[in-house]
Formats: sequence, C-alpha cells, structure tokens
Amino acid sequence: MRKAAITRATKETQINLSVDLDGTGKGVIATGVGFFDHMLDLFARHARIDLTVEAKGDLHIDFHHTVEDVGIALGQAVRQALGEMRGITRYASLHLPMDETLTRVALDISGRPFLVFRVEFAVPKIGEFDTELVREFFQAFAINAGLTLHVETLYGANAHHIAESCFKGLARALRAAVAVDPAAAGEIPSTKGSLGG
Repeated sequence: MRKAAITRATKETQINLSVDLDGTGKGVIATGVGFFDHMLDLFARHARIDLTVEAKGDLHIDFHHTVEDVGIALGQAVRQALGEMRGITRYASLHLPMDETLTRVALDISGRPFLVFRVEFAVPKIGEFDTELVREFFQAFAINAGLTLHVETLYGANAHHIAESCFKGLARALRAAVAVDPAAAGEIPSTKGSLGG
C-alpha cells in the first residue's frame, strides 16, 4: 500500500499528516485557515488521494508558516508513499478550466525538484488568505515531493478561481503521474534505473 504519515513539530507549527495514494479522495482537513482547508479538500478529492491534515500554527502572526509547513509535510508524505516509484506513469500535464480561468499544470516525478510558477493575482487577499501563499505552498510541496512542477495561469480574473484552478490542476496531474502503468509494472521509469536525483 502506498501510504505515509508525517509528523512535523517546530516552534511555529505542529502538523500530523497522512496520505494514501490509492485512496478514494477522502479529505479530513483542519489547519485553522478556512480557504486553505477548502483547497486541500478539493486537492484530495481530485487527486483521489486520502488526505488527513491536523495542523496548529502561529495564526496570530499570519498564515504563512502553517501553509508552508503543510506543503513541506505533504510533499514529504507523497515522496515517502511513492517508495522506489516502480511502475508509476511519472509524467503528466493538463489544462484545468475554472469558469473564466484556464491554468496549465505539467509535472515530472523526477526526484529533481524545481518550480516554475507563472500565476498572477489582481488582489492581495482572498478573504483573509494572502494570495502570495499559493506560491509558497506549491514551492514547499514541489521541493519536498521531488517534483519538477510547472504551473501557469494562461488567463483569469477571479482570484478564487485562479487559486482553485492551480490546486485542482496539481491534483489531477499528480493523480495521473502517480498512477501505475500496467505496461511498466515493476519498472522504474528512468533510463538511469532510479529516480531521485
């Protein structure tokens, strides 16, 4: 079973997180940040990953540490759950429409982390949530999951729709990339014979 659990404890956050890459999309999310909970819930649903997140952070300062640290923990959990990555599809890309917004996401489970994030928000906040934290989450997740990840919003106006298209796009691309390719079951999808650097 491709499962993992991560506990992260710092002076800024305490996080318990678990994933099941072969789940049904069930999310049990509690970070104290309402908009972020919504994004993680739809991420779990569209990735078909069972995700449990219990996070307590220094929200009296701002949401930054909580969002970033959940991204770190989620990335670590996904990488751990993938193990040797035998049989995975590895690559995936798609265009995700969300009303007036269209976002392109492409990823490679390469073990060589890199983020290209070309997304602009016309407003600094969605409710109380700082829009700049969307990039912080993607950066933390990509680095710790070992993904080469490209995210670009081609056009869009509504900040909520833009953020949601990014999270749903990541979910759908990850769902495809972690899927086991029946034609390559047991094989590591690399001419080097390993993934991870």
